Amino acid sequence: MDKKQINQVNAYFGLVAALALSVLAVGTVFYHFVEKLSWLNAYYFSVITLATVGYGDIVPKTDIGKIFTTFYVLMGIGIIGLFANLLIRRAAINQSKRSEKRKKRK
Repeated sequence: MDKKQINQVNAYFGLVAALALSVLAVGTVFYHFVEKLSWLNAYYFSVITLATVGYGDIVPKTDIGKIFTTFYVLMGIGIIGLFANLLIRRAAINQSKRSEKRKKRK
């Protein structure tokens, strides 16, 4: 990977990380106020939903909560998937840099 691609991955990583945190925050606030969950349970449900684990211990009870959750899952899967992709790419770049440094030392 050339330097331009590395800079692009790093820039996208920061943007997508901020987007992922924003989506998590929106879900937490929504579930707290609409579904009347505690802040901790709203956060927990948001994470479980975005991670597509869905234990079933907490479920949306209102119609608007159910509708929001369907869109939240679809949007969240894409964002979290992109975040994971960029995280892996950054790890590969860092590993490649370390390998190059070791080769130069020899």
